[in-house]
Amino acid sequence: MNNIRINNFRMGAYAALAVGLINLRYQTGASANLSKSLVLIIPGGLLLAISFAEFGKKWMQNKGAALTCAVIGGLLLIYSFVL
Repeated sequence: MNNIRINNFRMGAYAALAVGLINLRYQTGASANLSKSLVLIIPGGLLLAISFAEFGKKWMQNKGAALTCAVIGGLLLIYSFVL
């Protein structure tokens, strides 16, 4: 298995998770802050959890998985700046 590819997925998941948690802390008191932050936290947490499961590791070796995660990750990155 290509561990470098799996580590790239994990780093992307960690980045989304970290940005969501940082946003949650720094926008304390803002309206609907939790729901806005969860948009980043949930996908990051799910991808991180999947990266440790055996079926997730197999899925991550697929080029379609890389494209899917790149598109979703790009959208989440744009959302994090707009947020």
